[in-house]
Amino acid sequence: MSTPLIVQAVKRHTATVIFVHGLGDPGDGLLHVAQRLGKDPQLQHTKWILPRAPTRAVTVNNGLRMLSWFDIYGFSASSKEDPLIEEETKAGVDASRIVLGGFSQGGAMSLLTGLTSPVKLGGLVALSGWLPIRDEIKKLALHTPSLPIFMGHGAEDPIVPVSIAELSARYLSEEFGVASQEKIGEPGLKFKEYPGLGHELSEQELKDVAAFLRHVVPESQ
Repeated sequence: MSTPLIVQAVKRHTATVIFVHGLGDPGDGLLHVAQRLGKDPQLQHTKWILPRAPTRAVTVNNGLRMLSWFDIYGFSASSKEDPLIEEETKAGVDASRIVLGGFSQGGAMSLLTGLTSPVKLGGLVALSGWLPIRDEIKKLALHTPSLPIFMGHGAEDPIVPVSIAELSARYLSEEFGVASQEKIGEPGLKFKEYPGLGHELSEQELKDVAAFLRHVVPESQ
């Protein structure tokens, strides 16, 4: 993995968000999200790390090489985000002040990493994502029931159908014991579907992500 893009905290750094792009997206494809949310009056203490996936052959793209965190037909439970978490904790950021998030394939990676992390993180965000290799993750999960998770998905997503995300949410509830939550940021899973939205981010979705971050990594700590 190449050197990630860093957006430093506006104020004193007390929390970190690692936000991961999707299949084929450029490394700076989510820079606008980091810049916008990082300027939120209640999130200016957050540092944003935007990793860039390696280039690899992707089966679903006829074997063409592109930026990808994994080839879905050869996926294993090894994660590229773990070293970033370790670096942040060594720098003095408590694991409970680190949030993993991502879009599409990046959301899948964040769920994978966060659910299998040996340390309990502050929370997980998966936008237009899904839970991969579910049975394998279940064997490794340690902190899942008490972990705040936000999953947002467009109802009209043609790339990752919302039914796949709903299946992932149901699996988290039935197999991991994750409670469904109405309020964003509480321990458990908040799953929100956005009517009319495709495989993209919306204004309301970003507002919901901001609300989640304010709750799980508030500035007061």
